[in-house]
This record gives sequence, structure tokens and C-alpha cells, in this order.
Amino acid sequence: MGSGGREHALAWKIAQSKRLTELHAAPGNPGIAALGRCHPIRVDDVEGLLGLSRLHEIDLVVVGPEAPLVAGVADELRRAGVAVFGPSKAAARIEGSKAFAKEVLAAAEVPTAATLDEARAPCVVKADGLAAGKGVFVCRTQEEADAALDRARALGEDVIVEELLEGEEVSLFAVCDGQRAVPLAPAQDFKRLLDGNEGPNTGGMGSYSPVPLLDQYDVDELAGLVHRPVIAELARRGTPFAGLLYAGLMLTESGPRVLEFNCRFGDPETQALLPRIEGDLLEGLAAAAHGDLTGIELGAGPLAAVAVVLAAGGYPDDPESGIPIGGVEVAGATGALVFHAGTALRHGELVSAGGRVLNVVGTGDSVAEAREQAYAAVEQIDFPGVHYRTDVAGRAVHVPG
Repeated sequence: MGSGGREHALAWKIAQSKRLTELHAAPGNPGIAALGRCHPIRVDDVEGLLGLSRLHEIDLVVVGPEAPLVAGVADELRRAGVAVFGPSKAAARIEGSKAFAKEVLAAAEVPTAATLDEARAPCVVKADGLAAGKGVFVCRTQEEADAALDRARALGEDVIVEELLEGEEVSLFAVCDGQRAVPLAPAQDFKRLLDGNEGPNTGGMGSYSPVPLLDQYDVDELAGLVHRPVIAELARRGTPFAGLLYAGLMLTESGPRVLEFNCRFGDPETQALLPRIEGDLLEGLAAAAHGDLTGIELGAGPLAAVAVVLAAGGYPDDPESGIPIGGVEVAGATGALVFHAGTALRHGELVSAGGRVLNVVGTGDSVAEAREQAYAAVEQIDFPGVHYRTDVAGRAVHVPG
């Protein structure tokens, strides 16, 4: 379920499984259409999704975006007897409500940012509900804090204020079955629109994996510190979490601290992670959906990956759409992966249909090699107004900027 770059990457990896018999997508995109059959059914159309599942005797539904999970689509499918990779509405509150997440973190004794009584800089202001990655405001001055309060409230949500933590931000995903958590390799993403982490927050402008800064941490130990206590707490509350639990972490001088939890694969981190996974992803997702991850391994190989997001002109506030896109096949011929994020076919021509249009992923024996391949492929793609960051993974390979 879904139509973005994350879903194209998931479809690409799932298509490699020997267990796959048929791949369907709702609604999918032109890139996914090359891997399976796309159906014009929205992710919030429960009856349409149920009908599709019955018609094609679907064995497993993998939910990509967060909104349908928070709305309870997984519950409706499960009630109809369809296996789903994705948490229930009750468990998805871990992303749907930041206040609920803070409550769970406290009960599970997981280290996180302190909650503040007022928006006094420096601080972080967050809209409580879903905001497509655009509801978090880092405020270093009081003027920024005051403006952030107004913007967060304008989203129609309650507001959470936290201390501003300093350090490097990383993402750590874990596939969960309600009791167990199998961590994936860590990744780092780039949320700001412009080079040097300037400009507004976006859904994400790029990512890479592995993350050299995490070499000092054992990934399984991190999952034991962060994911497993939360899984246990949600199970204790009668709302077991079966799906992908995504922890946004800040690596502070005092150790890792949780910034947020999400209830689905991250975008664009997924695009950099899946090319590195050596295990059978479909087997892992199906095992989690059926409540038993025993024996499942989804470790990353030595390959490195760097994903660069190509955005439409005007993104994130008012992205242009319907813009013809050229060079995608040429970029793919370089050896890079090109995942469709916001594209459509209009009279047989590929055009933009969203803010983040394409994700170009380079791979290599090192982050430096992967980065070089990604940007070489990016140069082959052209559409009017295209915008991308030139510094994705730059510091990881000591590139000035």
C-alpha cells in the first residue's frame, strides 16, 4: 500500500524473494508498475483494499505510509482475515500522538528528551499528531520559538515542547512481531531542504547507510535499550506492536536519546537500507505479520548505499506538478537505482506528481563509492525546477560543504 519512493523500494526488494508469487500495489506508481500490477485504489479506501485482497487472494499486505496505519486500516484488514505487516490503530499511536509516545517512553524507562512546560529557547516545538515530517521545529532563539508555536498550532494539533538535544541524529528500524524486535542497519537522513542543513524541514532529502558514527554501538544492544522496552510496554497495555518500529535517535554525549518513534518504514532511509539487506525481506515481513520472528535474520552486508532525493520546484510548500522528466533510463544504466517517489504517466510521458519526485540510490564498497555513483546518476536526470542537496553523506566521507 502506497505510492512513494519508500513503497517502490519495498516492492523492489520484495520482488527478489523466492516466496513471491504475485505482487500487487495500491495505488502504486510507474516504477512499481514495472515490478507488479498497480490498482487505482487509495490507501484510505478500506472497502477497495478489502475487495482487492479478496479478489486476488492476497496472503500479505505491507502498509507503506503512516496515515492509514494511524487511521486503523490494518485493523480492518485483519478483521477480514488478511495478514498485515503494520501495527494496529492502538499501537500506531506511538507515531500518531507524540504525547502518547512520551508516556510510553517514560513507562518503559527509555532515555528521551525532557518535556518542557513552556516554549523557551533553546527548545524543540512539535505538533502532537501527523504532519508528514513537517511538524517539528528546532528553535535556538525566542523569536523562532514563538513562531514555531504559531505554526504548530496552525496544524490543528496539541503542542509538545522538549529540550533541545545536541549531537548526531540517526534512524534505527526494527521489524517487530508484537514480542520480538529484529533491528536493521542504522541510517542517517537529511531533513532540511538546503545544503548545510539550512532551510525548512522536509519529508527527507537524502539518506545513507552504514553510519560511521554508530560504529561504537552494537545495533542489537541499541534495540535492547530503545525498541524492546517499548515493545514490551505496548504488549503490557494490550496493544502489541507488529510492524516496523522506527526510532529517531540523537547520539548525545550522555548516550543515545529517543527523539521520536514512527510506526512504519522511514522515507528516504528505506531506499538506502534495502539494497544492503542480505536476508529475504518478504519472509521477515510475513513472519512478523504472523507473530513469530524466530530465526529471521535481516542483517546488512558490506555494501554501502547513498540515496539522493530529487524534488520538484517549489517543494515543500507549493511543488510544481506535471513537469516532464527525462534521463531516468540513462541514470539507471549507470548502475544506480532510481525509485519513483512522486511520478505519473501522462499520455505515455513520465511527469512529476508530487514534491519528492525521484530517489536516486548509489551503492558501492564504501559510502564514498556509493555517493559518487548516486551523484553521477543524478546528473543524468533532468526536469525543469529540479532541486536536490549536493551534500548528502558528505561529512561521512569528509567532503567539504
